[in-house]
Amino acid sequence: MKKIIFATGNEGKMREIREILSDLDAEVLSMKEAGVEADIVENGKTFEENAQIKAKTVCALTGEIVLADDSGLEIDYLNGEPGVYSARYMGDAPYSEKNAELVRRLEGVPDGQRTARFVCAVAAAFPDGRVKTVRAAMEGRIGYEEKGKNGFGYDPIFFLPEYGCTSAELSMEEKNKISHRGKALRAIREELK
Repeated sequence: MKKIIFATGNEGKMREIREILSDLDAEVLSMKEAGVEADIVENGKTFEENAQIKAKTVCALTGEIVLADDSGLEIDYLNGEPGVYSARYMGDAPYSEKNAELVRRLEGVPDGQRTARFVCAVAAAFPDGRVKTVRAAMEGRIGYEEKGKNGFGYDPIFFLPEYGCTSAELSMEEKNKISHRGKALRAIREELK
């Protein structure tokens, strides 16, 4: 069985990743589980660049196949904010505060102008130097308050009109079928077979 390291320490993300990649004949490990400690500076200007930086750095350290993602929330009314800075938006504030601030910034903005998307770029770095990158998105809009306990991050304010709920109100199985990360991981999975 081959080993694939996913360059993250986020446990919520690792649960999603393992679920989506469960049909691969591979052991999928987080950096911590693989014993990798690296302070990676994500200074790319795009989700793709940041995913590649992480994947290539950990691949160079381990000599293993490494997957990395960079994902975030783009709100059209806020000119794409928080975008590539989604994880760093408002510093170390908890997501409940970040979510409340984004909802506050959209106060009075009608539904039709609250459009947003989750974007995910996944890079696969191979020991032979190849790097493959894919990008996917999940469209929705920003809700008016946090709803739901599933998911993490901005999920509780990300409303999916076709489902009538936020992505935090979906089961993990439902979310993985339609999410930006699920789509990107299924696309990169083909490169790993």
